[in-house]
Amino acid sequence: MPASLYLGLISGTSADGIDAALVDFDDPAGTPASKARLVFGRTYPWQPALRAQLVALGQQSAQVSLDAIAELDVRIGRAFADAALQALADSGIAAADVAAIGSHGQTLRHRPDGESPYTLQLGDPSTIAERTGIRTVADFRRRDVAAGGHGAPLLPALHAALLRDDGEDRAVLNLGGIANLTLLPRTGDVRGFDTGPANGLMDAWCLRHRGEAFDRDGAFAAQGRVDDALLARLCAEPWFALPPPKSTGRDQFHLGWVESRLRGDETPQDVQATLLALTVCTIADALRAIQPNTTRLVACGGGVHNRALMAALAGALPGCEVESSAAHGLDPDAVEAMGFAWLARQALRGLPGNLPSVSGARGPRVLGGIYPP
Repeated sequence: MPASLYLGLISGTSADGIDAALVDFDDPAGTPASKARLVFGRTYPWQPALRAQLVALGQQSAQVSLDAIAELDVRIGRAFADAALQALADSGIAAADVAAIGSHGQTLRHRPDGESPYTLQLGDPSTIAERTGIRTVADFRRRDVAAGGHGAPLLPALHAALLRDDGEDRAVLNLGGIANLTLLPRTGDVRGFDTGPANGLMDAWCLRHRGEAFDRDGAFAAQGRVDDALLARLCAEPWFALPPPKSTGRDQFHLGWVESRLRGDETPQDVQATLLALTVCTIADALRAIQPNTTRLVACGGGVHNRALMAALAGALPGCEVESSAAHGLDPDAVEAMGFAWLARQALRGLPGNLPSVSGARGPRVLGGIYPP
């Protein structure tokens, strides 16, 4: 395999698995990522007890000691290394053929505002490099935060390289635990920002009331009716009215946040339907406010598989074609992991990985620390 092969790893805010993507950048002498080719992509499950701990921490329902956090960092690093090794075995690719691993890690807290802004991702990169024998690039977000940015979203540069079209105003929508938009106008700067919860709240509510990790095809939500009064209380959250750049996480939009806005007599299925409506209306409102002439919305991430969610988005955006990134030859489940493969490539080349027009950073920055094998 060529030396242009990179392995991207990420577990998103839903912590529903570790996404691995082996990507071939077959233009090693050039800078655009438009020739990125997915060689292999797969999601590997978390060990159930470890995932339960991650979800509990993300929902702010668990308190842990400093020792426990340090141990969790190593356990997550081992899980990421195991996913990388399994991806190599499943694809038949040797570790020696991979130039680097780009590991996002698992976000536990994301607080880019305040006097001492920070973002915290766990998954010890030294452990990943040691167990795989592959150079590892990690900790991508903190340099952007140090430069006054939000450290998120990080993938608009890749979205622009892969999906921008001079003939129309487009947007790319990532439907992970949190939803974020990349705006790709025909002319002008690329912009991007989080819009609020996507799957995260729906997954957590479904797990609590159905014992299922996610709402397959939106079937649980389809059993209920949108509670307009509850939706209004949820949408009144001041964060939604903030202008870009902005970012958020599961530490802000968690079940406690939902419960504080319930009257107490709502049915579980009505709440699920309302959470789906919250995702749709916050995305649609943000897109209409910032790029109202968008004619194509390209969606990726796990939420693409929720047919009720995709149908509701299409209904909320008349005149805008809503489609999966699969229509453009991009596996919607692999796009984020591909992004971290690309970020690792940028770091090794000493090239910026952020877009100041997206994150609000003071300027372009090389992102990530490099850990030799």
